[in-house]
Amino acid sequence: MTTPIRERWQAGESTFGAWLSLPSTVMAEVTARSGFDYVCIDTQHGAIEYSDSVAMIQAILLGGSSPIVRVPWNEQGEIGKMLDAGAHGVIVPMVNSVAEAETVVKSVRYAPSGARSYGPTVAGMRVDTYPEWSAENVATIPMIETRQAVDDIDAILAVPGIDAVYVGPADLSITLGLAPGNNDGEASFDDALATIVAACKKAGVVAGIHATGALAQKRLAAGFEMVTVAADLLAARLGYKTELDLARSSDPGADDEGGVGY
Repeated sequence: MTTPIRERWQAGESTFGAWLSLPSTVMAEVTARSGFDYVCIDTQHGAIEYSDSVAMIQAILLGGSSPIVRVPWNEQGEIGKMLDAGAHGVIVPMVNSVAEAETVVKSVRYAPSGARSYGPTVAGMRVDTYPEWSAENVATIPMIETRQAVDDIDAILAVPGIDAVYVGPADLSITLGLAPGNNDGEASFDDALATIVAACKKAGVVAGIHATGALAQKRLAAGFEMVTVAADLLAARLGYKTELDLARSSDPGADDEGGVGY
């Protein structure tokens, strides 16, 4: 069985992941087979519906990676449905308070730790003792992506049951008065990331962040242990541009590095 992302964290591993916005089982499988520790299906801003997610989770598991899902919002029905579909964890956007963090945990955990409704339609087929397995392996990951959340980070992380937090640099930057994206070198942005990492270390919670391959080592050095380094849309765009630029170049001696397989 694929190693759940939470098990890797418990073993002290740093983890690299990929992000999917396109509703494609083939893309999900090829991404997983590329060696990422986790692959996240984005149902918040991606073009992916629930029915797509069920098959994409299967494809990620087939490819040997741990499937997680970013849900559209902090809503118990959405969270439970994705876990029932077999996700190994959920990333929940815009968690800005203790009360909202408590809602996330309640939605992920069964009683007595939470209020998740029982009915693991797909996930239960893969694990005979799913409720017990879920308690040990499903990851609860609220997003910290606003100035308000950073200001309240210690109180949020004091909520029992949080395994990791995930920083959204774009929304965090916007609330800091910056352009959306990674704003390394801006004091307010750098300070916010440092505050989050310090609070995570103090609370024993994994710090996660949306990044790129070029930023990955910098984020690891700063204390992040869950780093998303690639995304399907960006990878496709960069790959297409690279090949087209090569095709239009004046160098006739470029080597074939695998071709298209036909």
